[in-house]
Amino acid sequence: MLSLFLLIIVFAISEAYVNVALNKPAYQQYPFSQSDDLFDASNAVDGRKSDLSHSGGQCAVSDWGQTAIWWMDMNSIHSIHHITIYFGTSNYDTNFPTIIAGRLLGFSVYVSNTTDRSQGTLCFKDNNFTINTIPFVFTTNCSVHGQYVIYYNERLPGVVYPDGYHSSVNILLCEVEVYGCPATGFYGSNCSIPCPDVNCQYCHIETGYSKCCKPGYQGHHCELGKK
Repeated sequence: MLSLFLLIIVFAISEAYVNVALNKPAYQQYPFSQSDDLFDASNAVDGRKSDLSHSGGQCAVSDWGQTAIWWMDMNSIHSIHHITIYFGTSNYDTNFPTIIAGRLLGFSVYVSNTTDRSQGTLCFKDNNFTINTIPFVFTTNCSVHGQYVIYYNERLPGVVYPDGYHSSVNILLCEVEVYGCPATGFYGSNCSIPCPDVNCQYCHIETGYSKCCKPGYQGHHCELGKK
């Protein structure tokens, strides 16, 4: 029942925007197999999520290590509203907290114009989930513009991590959906309203506020701010 409830919520908040990640190029660090598409990074953006098992051929799976990196290239800058991640579960809800969750705890999600997460925007950093509370369908709002969505996790030497964190991490992403507008220059729930500032193709996806304002200013035409 919990699985069905989460899927209904995700669908309700996603239907107004387009999944701009679908079938886009993807990469992962430490591939589980260099020669087998069964675990390929692209599996996380192929639209399939009926089999959330490690070897079902619908998930991106990497080898274990001290860091785990996966990114997806949308080929151009997009206006993003929210990101939904379907983690692998082995198709058994009971296996998720006992076997899998410990390697996912502490994960981060970034949006960037390059593959370097430090040059992008941190959309989410897990500091509170436990093996019993981390959801296997996770959604975070991230109203920014960018070309790359980056998933990152780490277990660094000398760092003391909370209880429940496994000593290594890996990629186990069965689908990463990035909802937003398929073209820049528009905003609104149906991406049908032109950005008010004709000199700026980047505006907030909900408010239409210009993203080209100088520091200290905001508004549709950067009219709000300093006096």
